[in-house]
Amino acid sequence: MSRRRQLVVVGAGMVAQRLVEALVERGATDTWDVQVFGEESRPPYDRVALTSFFTVPDPDDLLLGDRALWKTPGVRLHRHAPVTAIDTEARTISARGTTFPYDALVIATGSSAAVPPVEGTDLDGCFVYRTVDDVTELRAWVADRSGPDAKQPVRGVVVGGGLLGLEAAGALRQLGADTTVVEFAPRLMPLQVDPGGGEALRRLISQLGVKVRTSTATSRIAGDRKGRVRTMHFADGESTPADVVVLATGVRPRDEVARAAGIAVHERGGVLADEACRTDADDVYVVGEAAHIAGRTWGLVGPGYTMAEVVVDRLLGGTATFEGADLSTKLKLLGVDVASFGDAFAAEDGSLEVVYADPVAGVYKKLVLSDDASRLLGGVLVGDSSSYTSLRPMVGHPLGSDPTAWLLPDGVEPPSGDGLPDEATVCSCNNVTAGTIRCAVAPLSEGGGGCTDLAGVKACTKAGTACGSCTPLVKKLTDAELTKAGVEVSTALCEHFSASRPELYEIIRITGLTTFSEVLERHGSGRGCDICRPTVASILSSLGRGHVLEGEMATLQDTNDHVMANIQKDGTYSVVPRIAGGEVTPEGLIAIGQVAADFGLYTKITGGQRIDLFGARMEQLPQIWKRLIDAGFESGHAYGKSLRTVKSCVGETWCRYGVQDSVSLAVDLELRYRGLRSPHKIKLGVSGCARECAEARGKDVGIIATENGWNMYVGGNGGFTPRHAQLFAEDLTTEELIRAIDRFLLYYVRTADRLQRTAPWLESVEGGIEHVRAVVLEDSLGIGEELDAMMADHVADYRDEWAETLADPEKLRRFDSFVNAPETPDPDITVVTERGQSIPAGPVVIAGTSIPVGQP
Repeated sequence: MSRRRQLVVVGAGMVAQRLVEALVERGATDTWDVQVFGEESRPPYDRVALTSFFTVPDPDDLLLGDRALWKTPGVRLHRHAPVTAIDTEARTISARGTTFPYDALVIATGSSAAVPPVEGTDLDGCFVYRTVDDVTELRAWVADRSGPDAKQPVRGVVVGGGLLGLEAAGALRQLGADTTVVEFAPRLMPLQVDPGGGEALRRLISQLGVKVRTSTATSRIAGDRKGRVRTMHFADGESTPADVVVLATGVRPRDEVARAAGIAVHERGGVLADEACRTDADDVYVVGEAAHIAGRTWGLVGPGYTMAEVVVDRLLGGTATFEGADLSTKLKLLGVDVASFGDAFAAEDGSLEVVYADPVAGVYKKLVLSDDASRLLGGVLVGDSSSYTSLRPMVGHPLGSDPTAWLLPDGVEPPSGDGLPDEATVCSCNNVTAGTIRCAVAPLSEGGGGCTDLAGVKACTKAGTACGSCTPLVKKLTDAELTKAGVEVSTALCEHFSASRPELYEIIRITGLTTFSEVLERHGSGRGCDICRPTVASILSSLGRGHVLEGEMATLQDTNDHVMANIQKDGTYSVVPRIAGGEVTPEGLIAIGQVAADFGLYTKITGGQRIDLFGARMEQLPQIWKRLIDAGFESGHAYGKSLRTVKSCVGETWCRYGVQDSVSLAVDLELRYRGLRSPHKIKLGVSGCARECAEARGKDVGIIATENGWNMYVGGNGGFTPRHAQLFAEDLTTEELIRAIDRFLLYYVRTADRLQRTAPWLESVEGGIEHVRAVVLEDSLGIGEELDAMMADHVADYRDEWAETLADPEKLRRFDSFVNAPETPDPDITVVTERGQSIPAGPVVIAGTSIPVGQP
């Protein structure tokens, strides 16, 4: 057998992760052993989302990609293992006192935070903003100086008003600090936006309570007797008090290991390399922010990903080259949309600038056009970047007869997928063009990828898998190509209804229909199926059109809804009473325990802070419900596509870190939304502080307390494809929060597809989360009052399904085991005792092995 070749990657950041992913995807690990050496104790994580660490305390939430990558045969990640030396003659590297050989070496050391040459930057309380460890130390420092005993808010100063500085300012603001941004240039973000955009950004950020000082040079930072930050002094003689200082004046390429090894570096930093990313040392490559290629360093992740792909291709014998990259940026800084793309500063001779500015609305938009006003060259968007996704791929191409229409609030429609040329870059993060997406959709018989949906295209091309901002455009391209190929992009619910689930909801809502038969007769065909019948039943229930077991409705339900309990593998059912917010009295606990003991039920505390009672037979369900209702409980709707739970921590009532009463809010929310039928299950969580003990960001709607109110997050879930919820609104009052949740949930119920959780719904809805935010918070569609009224009706009309069933003899007959012997239990249901509780008799399968469990 031939010897396996050794690839060493120096650095374990985002670009190194992409390099290894590409190696694995292209089968390189069949012949290469890949060893990655990183300084930090964590696998590669998302530095772009570093600020989110302040609202998601677990650093693992920032980890990139599939963690199984590092368990791939032939791939090894060395953590906490900085490379201290490279020997290009011996072809070895040194790390942790050990020498490792290589056949090829990739330098992916990234960059480090630049510290300005100012007196006092070594004082306690001065921080840089680059790694998880940096922000962890910053958060701890601010927390130690905050709290109820603090005489005044922590005073924070950020040196640097660029991308990193405004991110740091946002972090300090989230921590409750009074924040000032100091920028040497005459405007904020001087490398991304023009003077007009910088002034608009300054105005918007100032309105958020952040002080801004531009054209200001820091002369020194003074400390107190204990060596802690106290005052920041400026070159103009002024000063400002400071309890914490964040230095965010830029980054410098990490080229020290390469420099020490004799590898050529640029005089201003960065390892020199050619278009193949090769250095002047044999078989040594460089990628990412450490590289100096084509006369410059590249400070964005997108170009780094492109370099990684080039190196992988070269290692496999290809001829790929790095020919530059898209430096477009789209961010939300302190809640303000900012985007810059193409020739944003009109550097091309003869270029024209078209500007739209609305200081009242806080919007600034500029397009840079060719001298004949036909081609788009670049642009700047501040305050409203909704057109970025459509504009950026059009750089270098005609915008139509009236380019100015793109800037107006009610301007032109964005181009459809087939309006983009093949060479237009759709996903700048992964350098995916419109042509690549079209090829992915093309039939296999034509040499294409044969993808038939958005998920397949994303998996095939990687478009939309990084920042996600291009996903709407990727979907348009995919749908356009499928339509062009004669493949109907159908939104029909099933063969019996040509309408989609959202369309069917509106039909039923407007017409007032109350039965499946009426809906089918007027708007469908045939007799219905297992798709449309429960879907229509869910819509009817969400509109308050009757009990789930009322007349025809009973025949439409899924198995669990049909008996208002969850069927288990042995044919028994589990019963889950509602325990709102996880709060239960000792008497309630005793009552549940007594019911379980009397009926021989297995008890298990769920992840949603409730108690699940397993092993109930069909005929026992009404008896169990009655006992629970008599003890003050009601249906927990664990069986339905509806609200499940509102999980909470104990909040300020008991916890010394809590800042709001999370339990009371959770109880109120659960009692408000109980029984709300929806396209899929809904879960909420309420945390009383940023420590996030209720795991609110793993819920469809998550609420995290702040000193000023509540932050609202949406679109999270666990399950097979876990998602983290996204920040939706900040510092809401309780009244504002409840109204926002009301509208968010009902808009989801109205517009989501069948069995679609909130996370994929937010991805698929036109305009994404920004559109939903506008609908909910700004009433952009003018349906706010209607949604409010619908929720008020839901709350007023709520009835416990268990109690209503117990009051109706006709409904109760459905729970007889045998029609001719109602009280006879099913003889096929047998149990054994395990750990003091009853469990189903029969084998238990552990790691593929069947193990007998007792005797019945």
